Amino acid sequence: MGEQALVARGGQTFALRPGEPRNGLTLLRWDGDIAVVKVEGGGPSLLLRPGQGPVSIGAQRGTEGVRSIVIPVGSGGHFIAPGSINGRPVRFMVDTGATVVAMGRDEALRLGLDLSGPPNGMSQTAGGVVPVHRLVLRTVRVGEVELSLVEASVVPAAMPYVLLGNSFLSRFQLSRTNDVMRLELK
Repeated sequence: MGEQALVARGGQTFALRPGEPRNGLTLLRWDGDIAVVKVEGGGPSLLLRPGQGPVSIGAQRGTEGVRSIVIPVGSGGHFIAPGSINGRPVRFMVDTGATVVAMGRDEALRLGLDLSGPPNGMSQTAGGVVPVHRLVLRTVRVGEVELSLVEASVVPAAMPYVLLGNSFLSRFQLSRTNDVMRLELK
């Protein structure tokens, strides 16, 4: 967000301006696209790249736990968030036009997904209709929100991100304010 950094901490989202302390954090400077942030109370400075830091915030933990995810817009106008599939780290790109969570074959193999059988479906992609492996992921996690039994497809081509499609997103109420997308669990 220009010289500012959008930060989620302690259930709040706020903008940090260089040199101005807020909520125990101070944005010291930008080194390229990395924010150098000082944490009140000492310790080493944090080096945060947009979209790589924690992205989930929510109400105080109770019996229902964290129920919302906040994702700032990244370069190119895309909403990118770190997360995991079946406990293994991935980089998601929110894609409201994707029916299911989708990934390339290499990523699926890295995650240990079983692709031993022949493709069991077809999918329309930007590159045309392709054979896909359809499967159900045990868990999909973004920030601190984890869902179970999420439909996915694996396409033969490599993809730079795992597309966070509607098999995950449909369980949330989505809203966007300026450069921030909020996903609130239904």
